[in-house]
Amino acid sequence: MIEDGKLEERMLKQDKRSGDVRTEYDRDEARLIHSAAFRRLQSKTQVLGLGESDFYRTRLTHSMEVAQIGRGIVQFFEKSDKFQKYHDFLPDMALISAICLAHDIGHPPFGHGGEVALNYCMRKHGGFEGNGQTLRILGKLDKYTERNGLNPTRRMLLGVLKYPAPYDKLVNPEFYKANTDKDAPYWLFKAKSQKPPKCYFNEDQDIVDFIFKDFDKADVNKFTVVKPNENKHQSTCYKSLDCTIMNLADNISYSLHDLEDALSLGMISQTQWEKYFKEKKHLFDDLFIEDTDSNTEFAKYESITQMLFSSEGFVRKHAIGLLVNYMIIHVIIEDNGSGCKDELLSLEAKLTDKAEKLRSLLCDIVYELVILDENVQQLEFKGQKLIIELFQVLATDPERFLPKSTKVIWERATQNLPVEEHESAQLRVICDFIAGMTDDYATRFYEKIFTPNKGSIFDRL
Repeated sequence: MIEDGKLEERMLKQDKRSGDVRTEYDRDEARLIHSAAFRRLQSKTQVLGLGESDFYRTRLTHSMEVAQIGRGIVQFFEKSDKFQKYHDFLPDMALISAICLAHDIGHPPFGHGGEVALNYCMRKHGGFEGNGQTLRILGKLDKYTERNGLNPTRRMLLGVLKYPAPYDKLVNPEFYKANTDKDAPYWLFKAKSQKPPKCYFNEDQDIVDFIFKDFDKADVNKFTVVKPNENKHQSTCYKSLDCTIMNLADNISYSLHDLEDALSLGMISQTQWEKYFKEKKHLFDDLFIEDTDSNTEFAKYESITQMLFSSEGFVRKHAIGLLVNYMIIHVIIEDNGSGCKDELLSLEAKLTDKAEKLRSLLCDIVYELVILDENVQQLEFKGQKLIIELFQVLATDPERFLPKSTKVIWERATQNLPVEEHESAQLRVICDFIAGMTDDYATRFYEKIFTPNKGSIFDRL
């Protein structure tokens, strides 16, 4: 592994203030927590629409839970003798916390509906993808510095780089064309047909070059290899060790905490649960076996079901806690098969096969009974259409409708660029502006423009 001093470098050199005793990763975490992008997560949809209830999770509370699970995974590795040989490569608590807290800051309003909408609008100009936007906010957009965003350390940037390849290398334009009805209104399409490739943006190549600056070139080539896919977009193959810990924490949280929300709000009934597991009950039982090595609490399908559908909230919470703990103590570290020499690029954290099977079962029931619920999909579509129409208005006459501060950025976006790149650069500014909106801000902005009885010249959005 390259020495830690190099991984603590920032794109813009910033010396510590006098008397500051924090580590560089403490500074990363502090900057993230105090950033506007992080605060906005409190008003961005996780799964269910904001305003439906004050109970369920937003992007902010989800990110906090991911950070807690991420720290739990690292603590498990640190305190388990069987992972002792990996201790020198593990992230410290401030670093993994910062990576996990930051993982969703690039997501636009209205969840994946907003992501699909912005990618649809930007598909000929570099696309849009939430994880790519996270990297962009950290490295360029946030107002902590003039041009370098939060100016994080290289290792933090590596930890949030989930997909180490640019849009142009992964996109399959034919995938978009094959699934578009030319006679439909411009805002009407099947969401699946306009999903973006998982990538970073071409114009953020300088951030990625900075991340990999001191890594062996052969390692970088192996790590950034692309997997071909004839009918869809191409995809990347590997994530860094820190990123796999964050991604695993995210997957665990998504599977279990969204399940908890759905159960508490009555979106999954015991009848639906039992019908779903009718043919899979034996799989569930096989997973929870007495494990003296890890001291796993014994639980079968029947007892988990009884706890999850208890009328007492603390009993449900105990069941969710049991499942989270089960997964954390069944995380392992393995070689990822990339052939890289540097341990940060060659190692991955993953669940054991049994634990992953359980996580997948729970994730699938949330997806089938909650995410695909027609009411959830209708709300997502409404947000999708709203974002597209907002984009169309702002892109058609930006000098008329953009807020003054954003208009300045829009005007400067073409500096030092060839004429053929001007349109894409200015559309990216509009895309950044909309992506940074909360659900509520986007709705009010839309109403001010489109709804006759809404808005006033004295409004301050």
